[in-house]
Amino acid sequence: MGGMAQWASMEKRLGFLLFYISCSALFFSIFSGRRRVVLAQDLATARPVDVGVILDLESLTGKRSWTSISMALDDFYAAHGDNKTRVVLHLRDSKASAVGAAEAAVDLMKNVHVSCIVGPRTSTEAAFVVHLGDRARVPVVAFSATSPALRSPFFVRATPSDSVQVPAIAALVRHFAWRQVVLVYTDSEYGTGVVPSLIDALQDAYVRVPYRAVIPAAASDDDLDRELRRLKDMPARVFVVHALPDLGIRIFRLATELGMMTAGYVWIATGGISDVLEMVDKMPMSGIIGVRSYVNRSKEVLNFTNRFRWRFQRDYPAAQVANPSTIQLRAYDTVWAVATAAKKLDPSLMRSSIDRTAQSGNVSTDLGRLGVSKTGEALLHAILRTRFQGLTGDFLLVDGQLQPSALEIVNVDGGKLITIGFWTPEEGGTLKQQLNSTNDTDVLNSVVWPGSQTDVPRGWEIPTNGKRLRIGVPLKHGFDQFVKVETDPTTNQTHVSGYCIDVFEAVMHRLPYPVAFDYIPAVNSDESYDNLVYQVYSKNFDAVVGDTTILANRTHFVDFTMPYAESGVSMVVSVEKNNSTGMWIFLQPLTPDLWWAIFAVFVLTGFMLWMIERRNIEEFPGTPFQQLGTVFYYVFSIAFFAHAERLTSNLSRFAVIVFSFVVLVLTSSYTASLTSTLTVRQLQPTVTNVDQLLATGAFVGHQDGSYVVGMLERMGIHASKLRNYSTSDQYADALAKGSARGGVDAVFDEIPYLKLFLYQHPDDFTMVGPTYKTDGFGFVSSPHPELEMDFQKLRTDRPFAQQVFPQGSPLVPDISRAILNATEARELALIESKWFGFPKNSTSKSSGSSSSSLALHDFAGLFVITGVVSAAALIIFLARFIYVERNGLQEAASTETTLWRKTVALLKHYHDVEEPPSCPTSKRDENGALGGDQIPATGSQSPESVSNHSLFSAASGEEGASSSELNSPMAESREAR
Repeated sequence: MGGMAQWASMEKRLGFLLFYISCSALFFSIFSGRRRVVLAQDLATARPVDVGVILDLESLTGKRSWTSISMALDDFYAAHGDNKTRVVLHLRDSKASAVGAAEAAVDLMKNVHVSCIVGPRTSTEAAFVVHLGDRARVPVVAFSATSPALRSPFFVRATPSDSVQVPAIAALVRHFAWRQVVLVYTDSEYGTGVVPSLIDALQDAYVRVPYRAVIPAAASDDDLDRELRRLKDMPARVFVVHALPDLGIRIFRLATELGMMTAGYVWIATGGISDVLEMVDKMPMSGIIGVRSYVNRSKEVLNFTNRFRWRFQRDYPAAQVANPSTIQLRAYDTVWAVATAAKKLDPSLMRSSIDRTAQSGNVSTDLGRLGVSKTGEALLHAILRTRFQGLTGDFLLVDGQLQPSALEIVNVDGGKLITIGFWTPEEGGTLKQQLNSTNDTDVLNSVVWPGSQTDVPRGWEIPTNGKRLRIGVPLKHGFDQFVKVETDPTTNQTHVSGYCIDVFEAVMHRLPYPVAFDYIPAVNSDESYDNLVYQVYSKNFDAVVGDTTILANRTHFVDFTMPYAESGVSMVVSVEKNNSTGMWIFLQPLTPDLWWAIFAVFVLTGFMLWMIERRNIEEFPGTPFQQLGTVFYYVFSIAFFAHAERLTSNLSRFAVIVFSFVVLVLTSSYTASLTSTLTVRQLQPTVTNVDQLLATGAFVGHQDGSYVVGMLERMGIHASKLRNYSTSDQYADALAKGSARGGVDAVFDEIPYLKLFLYQHPDDFTMVGPTYKTDGFGFVSSPHPELEMDFQKLRTDRPFAQQVFPQGSPLVPDISRAILNATEARELALIESKWFGFPKNSTSKSSGSSSSSLALHDFAGLFVITGVVSAAALIIFLARFIYVERNGLQEAASTETTLWRKTVALLKHYHDVEEPPSCPTSKRDENGALGGDQIPATGSQSPESVSNHSLFSAASGEEGASSSELNSPMAESREAR
């Protein structure tokens, strides 16, 4: 019973609910019917604005776009009932061809006299229609033609141009540090329009485009399969696909079948494909990254989506129902903008929309009879000034083109689209994890790559078709420690070994991925290594491993890894024993200017001591000649620390201390240099520089196939004076004979070879002259395929390297990093020691005929110090003397008239003064030694001694003392004599 009562209650409530819904529906139908009647009455009195619509009605996108356009016009006039003008749409089918679009446009302009055309869908179709619109002055408003090449005064792009995506794609490639990108695009107006700007943006990001796959617009599956297989055989694994949705989806499906949607591959789809990825049934392309305009999924968009699904199912019951794509949203906003602009037009302009008198061309053709639209230009200006908030965001046209606010970066993961980040044009373009974030620039959410991988692909791989790298190696007839090629006569198998080979294999083992390769001996490589490098340029080899020098000209054709061997070119010559020293060898340790500087310092120091101490040292008085000899004797005695006289003035003491230090340094340096000179001169090189070779016309040797030949010719050595050799023993034999006996006087080669030669022949040869720098050994890679240059230029200025790869080879940076790792791990040092027998950091025998002479600039600082101290001491002494004797000096000068006589008088006065004002006087005791300050008894003072004592008192700062209080010890000495 309880259950029956509960069911009766529910039935009663359900009946009430149905009654309420029925009443509401009746009220809404009555109200909306009245509104439609009023709206119909308003529209019936409005002037019509004929607008043509060109779509591909055979495609699902065209059908969906027409549904969106129809809804836009209905929604606009439902919201705006007070219109004096109304848009009337005239639909035409382009039949998916440019000719069909042109025919539809001609029909609309000639027969319907439209004031505007919306569409067509593709850039190829739009290119024809735009030209017609420009001739008839009818604006063409496209919502899906995105090619940047479309430009016309009467063309309005109500969608962002493809060029907007270019910086975002370049930012993506730079973010993941890919260095090569292959472009896959349609051979059409749409496909080729964006390619130039895209290549420029990638090159600005230091990204190469080694190949461009151009796909015909009507390509068959066989055409696509053939092109994709070609891409699969290439090392590049980053592909940017720019095609219309139908062709793009076919490319991805075939790539999946060929195994190109697996780990290691990267696929980036532009907006043409990314805008419709949600509509793809059972997407097989998991891992694709798409770049497209960002559309905020607002309430208005969700509401439109629900209504669109219902409307599309009503219009096309047999078609598959799907949510509207960005193209349908753009179509909706485009028609809304046209209707808004038409509302602003003067209805009087609609009376006659075509000027028949103004023909647009030859009147004998349909194109010539199109006429010129009277309303098209006014409608164009109104559209360009229209701005509103549409479904896709702010509708704002700049230079006839819609401006996007941001781009969305999506990732296909298991049939779902996941937003991994955004690109905004702020600060020149920035990748962001969140659109409104300010602190997560250049950061993206995690990406699922093809093959369900989460690690970022390298962007290139060794081709998976079983191809092995062909590594060319030189055939050498000497110095086989570097590269040695042996052939087993029984099995005819080739075995390659040597220092360069071991380095290469050690580096390859350090790569994070396996690389299969085969060594191929290069024929005639000993004649010129330029020929060996050219084999890489000609793609006969994938790389070259050997003692190949890095030269600047060669880098125009191939790429080198970083060098792993010492660089530079030098000269080796014979040495001869020479025990002759010569009678003037003691002068060689110092240069002539240094000898003169030492003499000048001695003279200055002696003059300073004579001026200050001539009254205080017993040996200084006498005739001028005697005083001069005493000065030099005293100064030179200081040089050997043999002077016995005690200095009495602090000024002279300080100056002599500094001078003694200078003498100590000079003496030690002279002794060391002389010892080195006597020792090194035991081995004399027969040649010391290139000038000597040129002057004597000597023969010069070099290694077979070396670029050193060109360098020697540029030095001025004639080709007839050059002789080539292959082994170190041949070097030794030729140098031992010399030019006079059929040999050479010098051998030029790169330092690694010379180090090995000197290690094997350490006693009779030496390396001399300057080192001509090169870049060392490196591995060589192949060149850029589009580079065409004269290979003969390779015979000029180049450095030293070992590993050569093609230009742009992705192996080069990885191998260079592996070389660094092997160097830091001391692995290369062990390999060098294994093959050459000397440690990595060993140095060859030093060159030079003798130790370098010491020059003036080596001791300039010491000379400046002692010169300044001596001069300062002398100046201070003279200043004190002039101050104390100012009265006597004035008297002496006043008695003479000419400058010369005044000078003589002043000098005479200085000479006659008994006690210069320097320091306390001293005299010798009975044993001849200098005692302390002696002040004679008062009774023995004379006026002259009192005067001298007065000078000393004045120098000591005492006031009131006369100039004759103390007796002079020098005066007593003269009286005794």
